[in-house]
Amino acid sequence: MTKIHQPKVSMHAVHSLPDPGASQGARSATEDAPGSAPPAVPPGSSSEVVPQARRRHFSNADKRRILAAADRCTRPGEIGALLRREGVYSSSLSTWRGQREAADLAALTPQRRGPKADPSRADALRIAQLTRDNLRLQSNLDKAHLVIEVQKKLALLLGLATPDDKPGST
Repeated sequence: MTKIHQPKVSMHAVHSLPDPGASQGARSATEDAPGSAPPAVPPGSSSEVVPQARRRHFSNADKRRILAAADRCTRPGEIGALLRREGVYSSSLSTWRGQREAADLAALTPQRRGPKADPSRADALRIAQLTRDNLRLQSNLDKAHLVIEVQKKLALLLGLATPDDKPGST
């Protein structure tokens, strides 16, 4: 089968021809008729629809269905046919299998009840508790030093020997 290529002529060139009957090639005669309506496309706009690439999204039910069908495949080539029929890549299938196994393992682990611990909040609470303990102990130490100083002065006034005095220093 051979195709005949005819040169395309712009619409403006067709209307500028002196004989409208000479340009009728594949067009109907009513198109060039004086009473025919002009095309409805406004000038300067494109009537072409530009496709936008969209990522396919499979629901969890679709993933489970496709995985179950893949698990039932036993003969060579059946999985490939399934993947072509569903429009899925083999890498997606292996990713879904890993997700299924991870979900099965997560379902078997016991779940802790109550609010979940936030590690950063737990650290902040521990630091705050240690800071309060440090301030309390520092206050107790200051009070103990004050009591010791008073005892030393009292012992000096009463002429009692203190553990700081060395024997034979008088």
